[in-house]
Amino acid sequence: MSKRVFIIHGWEGTPDSNWFPWLASELEKKRFEIFVPQMPNADFPKMGEWVSHMQKVIGKPDENTYLVGHSLGVTAILRYLESLAGGKKVGGAILVAGVAKSIGIEELENFFETSFDYKKIKRAVKHFIVINSDNDPYVPMEHGEILREKLEAKLIIVTDGEHLNAGNGYFEFPLVFGEILKIAE
Repeated sequence: MSKRVFIIHGWEGTPDSNWFPWLASELEKKRFEIFVPQMPNADFPKMGEWVSHMQKVIGKPDENTYLVGHSLGVTAILRYLESLAGGKKVGGAILVAGVAKSIGIEELENFFETSFDYKKIKRAVKHFIVINSDNDPYVPMEHGEILREKLEAKLIIVTDGEHLNAGNGYFEFPLVFGEILKIAE
């Protein structure tokens, strides 16, 4: 059974932004099946549309399914995991610069109208890795701490990485690549 990785971009993102093309290419060399979907209405994201798009793209999740999200893509992954029927489980989720609660941006508020069901989310994933920067101008470190605590995740703090995106020089991200290889062993 092949291992599948789904890379979910954030608000105003595209499959070609940031380190996603590099990660996809590196994982393909290791024989992973890679999917980097364009999320609907990326400039004005709606939680329902994003979750339903992920359900369609991912199809039947299993323990050879891995999710990687950046920024609002992390929030979308958490909402997707909440939507899974009982007993469904993915192999792992790598949550980069993830938004764990409202950050006061009107276009994103619809993702935070209800609290996360962290118990359900935790049951749906074998391994959680949270990666945050200690100086992210959009997503304070507190978000990484919340995700670590609520998901009992491994938290990796990147020094001076800002939002861990192309605007901060992140066109490659070997840390994420290495963590996927570890949890997919």
